[in-house]
Amino acid sequence: MMRVLLGGIVVSLMAASFGCVPESKSTQASGSEEASEPRQRDEFAQDRGGDAKAVPVAFDAKRAMKYLEKICDIGPRISGSEGMKKQRELVKKHFEDHGAKVRLQTFTVKQESQKDPVEMTNLIASWNPDRLQRVILCSHYDTRPIADQEENRRKWNEPFISANDGGSGVALLMELAHHMKDLKTKVGVDFVLFDGEEYIFDPAPDHDRYFFGSEYFAESYRKEKPKQRYIAAVLLDMIGGKNANFPVEENSWLSARALTRDLWQIADELKCTSFDLNHEGPSVLDDHIALNRVGIPACDIIDFSYKHWHRLSDVPANCSADSLEQVAKVLSVWLQRVK
Repeated sequence: MMRVLLGGIVVSLMAASFGCVPESKSTQASGSEEASEPRQRDEFAQDRGGDAKAVPVAFDAKRAMKYLEKICDIGPRISGSEGMKKQRELVKKHFEDHGAKVRLQTFTVKQESQKDPVEMTNLIASWNPDRLQRVILCSHYDTRPIADQEENRRKWNEPFISANDGGSGVALLMELAHHMKDLKTKVGVDFVLFDGEEYIFDPAPDHDRYFFGSEYFAESYRKEKPKQRYIAAVLLDMIGGKNANFPVEENSWLSARALTRDLWQIADELKCTSFDLNHEGPSVLDDHIALNRVGIPACDIIDFSYKHWHRLSDVPANCSADSLEQVAKVLSVWLQRVK
């Protein structure tokens, strides 16, 4: 999952929701609570309308859950592992079969706690690749090498398949791929799967690094300055838990306010009740931070209440087709409206 402000998820929230307190590694990302303006629910009601013709796609939530199970059947998908290679081949073929142009962005990194470097690969699936104005739907697709929220440390190294945290975003995008060819959009759309978000062997503060894939992707975009420009990005992190709850994540509000407002406004219109307009979430460090840093407005849709986070119980049986469907409805309408 993500790296939280004060370490994976804000400490007070994690203590309440997950029964543990991760150690602090980082300081607050751009912006601060003092600098942020109070957010009122009425802000989401401004400039409603949009494209009245935009309707959610006929998202097959049961099929999405089958994709999630298929991914998890591979087993752990740790960066550089055989499991990751199998998953990458699976999703690459799937996106290509549904009309996407797929390219792989391969790079090598050295984790602080590991002796040897490892090769990682971001996967980018593009629809309407010639369009210059583009948006991103993204998720990480690697799994954590250790289940470090298990109370019994002896269980940390047992096979950890991480269904919601890493699998749910991939499964949603695999199902959404069925609809992309016929979806009426004004922009090009890229599905981006980041490698190396979870490549953590030593979770102690200031030890191992997070976000290898998103940082490499963002830095490459900054250096290359392509003609095709990203005008927005939506990050999907732990979106498939049962009774998922998506408050507005604070860094998304600070760095990509218009985008965040649009998404939660659409959720309100569609009565997607998992999107919580009445509560602000904490600030988290996640893959969206690197994108915002290079000028791509990026919003994080994330469930902070998932009790199986980094535990062996993060399996498909603890995920929900309804949660995936709500997110897909919002995204499919947003994709038709954004320009």
